[in-house]
Amino acid sequence: MNSGKEMTTPTSRQPVSDGTLANRRSARAAAAPRLSRRRPVMGVFATLAVVGFAGAYIGPMGGALSSAVAEDNGTVSLYADSAGDAQALTTASDEGPAPVSLERSGYTVYVTPKPTPTPTPEPEPASASTSSSSAAAAAPLYYTGGGSAAEWMAAAGIAESDWGYVDYIVGRESGWNPNATNRSSGACGLVQALPCSKVPGNGYDPVDNLRWGNGYAVGRYGSWAAAYNFWTSNHWW
Repeated sequence: MNSGKEMTTPTSRQPVSDGTLANRRSARAAAAPRLSRRRPVMGVFATLAVVGFAGAYIGPMGGALSSAVAEDNGTVSLYADSAGDAQALTTASDEGPAPVSLERSGYTVYVTPKPTPTPTPEPEPASASTSSSSAAAAAPLYYTGGGSAAEWMAAAGIAESDWGYVDYIVGRESGWNPNATNRSSGACGLVQALPCSKVPGNGYDPVDNLRWGNGYAVGRYGSWAAAYNFWTSNHWW
């Protein structure tokens, strides 16, 4: 049956002669021993190459490790280095207390001396006279004695004819209180001397105060009568 394509039959193989076949076998036999000899030689070279490579890289590393181990056995720590200066303590429980050996390197310690403190001078005590004068200046010496107005005026040297004028002025200035003091002006005593320090002696003593007042009335107004007239007109003198 034909499908449009012609069917071809394979070419029949040519018969091989015995001589050709024998030549092929002899060629194969000659080539086989050569391959078997080359393989062991190449294996030996490969093994030597691997061994040489391993020796080149592993040999230095093994030497370094061995030296590191050797050095590690001889490592000196800070404790071992300072053990020679440390104190040695040896005890023997069976032989009683053992001697203690203390060995340390010598050293010198310098301590800065403290400075000697400078003594503070003590203030000198004030003298008795200074303290008494200060006390007298600070506190007024009030009058504590007795007496009457007539006795004080007579002792001050005021004429008896002027006692009426004196009684009027002093009665209104101090009420015959020897220790009277004006808080605003500081005037003191019977006649209110201003300032009080003008009175010779003590401004609170009635005789000293009246003696100063007698000289003030006569010296400023001419008489106690004129001083009386001024006071009644101005209510001060």
